[in-house]
Amino acid sequence: MEATADTGRILRDLMRAAHTVTFEQLPGLIAGHAARAGFRDVAVFVADIRETVLRQVTGRGVEAGEDGERLTVDGTLPGRAFQRVDVLTETAPADRHTRRWWVPVTDGIVRLGVLRADTADDAGDTARDDLRDLASLVALLLLSKRSVSDSFARLVRIERMNVAAEMQWNLMAPSAFAGRDVTVGGLVEPAYSVGGDAFDYAVSGTTLHLSVFDAMGHDTTAGITANVAVAACRNARRQDASLADTSRAVEDLLMTHFGTSRYVTGILADLDLATGELTWVNRGHHLPLVVRDNRWTVELSCPPAGPMGSGLGLPITVSRRQLQPGDRLLLYTDGVVEARDADGREFGRDRFVDFVVRHHFGHQPLHETLRRLMHAVMEHHAGRLADDATVLLVEWRAGRHDELTP
Repeated sequence: MEATADTGRILRDLMRAAHTVTFEQLPGLIAGHAARAGFRDVAVFVADIRETVLRQVTGRGVEAGEDGERLTVDGTLPGRAFQRVDVLTETAPADRHTRRWWVPVTDGIVRLGVLRADTADDAGDTARDDLRDLASLVALLLLSKRSVSDSFARLVRIERMNVAAEMQWNLMAPSAFAGRDVTVGGLVEPAYSVGGDAFDYAVSGTTLHLSVFDAMGHDTTAGITANVAVAACRNARRQDASLADTSRAVEDLLMTHFGTSRYVTGILADLDLATGELTWVNRGHHLPLVVRDNRWTVELSCPPAGPMGSGLGLPITVSRRQLQPGDRLLLYTDGVVEARDADGREFGRDRFVDFVVRHHFGHQPLHETLRRLMHAVMEHHAGRLADDATVLLVEWRAGRHDELTP
């Protein structure tokens, strides 16, 4: 069945109608407009923050318990559509003459969930394209409502979250980004009780700013310390401070508030998206890694200047490296490589790099590689990390912008 009305007009009507509705009103609004285009049984599912389940947005809220459908990301067709960022279909359970569509809901390459819709079994490419357009608009609507919706926040949590994690998730940049020939993905575990880890990135002109922080401790004060560090970093770079001066600004602010009782290790880096030149400073942190051609890995050396907030006064060295098209840059915290199993064996750097190479080389989207990596780290540590684990993965495409999205 092809669309029964001008889908473009219907999407415009939906966009205009959504300006003054709440998150709870979105499901009915979306389903009503989709029905005008010939789509039945339309529903939106969003992923939890650990990306293990997809929960239906019902509009009823979750204060008394969400009673919509819950689908697992692993082992289901909608979960596979989410993982692969691909439109998948099946025969509808109640009618063999009906085709059920599962469409990824994404903003750029940030995966938010999936859209479900039913059509006649003979619906073709027009329906596929219309549903992709609808899913793109749904992503924008979800993003426009989630920052002022506690219902959304409850829906994407399947465990209780501590205060430090509440701060961190409101602080950090989105989990994925694509633009100007680069893709970026970041994840933090344990998602519901992260303490002092944080990542940040931003684009300014042809420069991609990157940073990873690991604050001393694993408590609410560690979360506050990381928040201060990220805010100070953003404030300094937005005033055109150099990498060295930005790290000094972070240190000065931390010492103003905490003396030397709280410190933060970190890597601050800039990637020139036009040339591929990477510059960075090392503030007492694990060194960045570059994976090239899926064959070899190099650790980027840089003399450490000491953690920010420690007051050691060591000289700050700015290091440089020329990246090649397709290179993957890995920034990470010690919780990734130092996670230990029941026998005390570390996850280790070699296993970490090998995992990224094998899964990303297997044509998994960048964010799916990170999702599986973090699940592997958690499983290695029997589901309970002793320290935060953070990864920021960057791939510079250099002129292959059409390859940024799946």
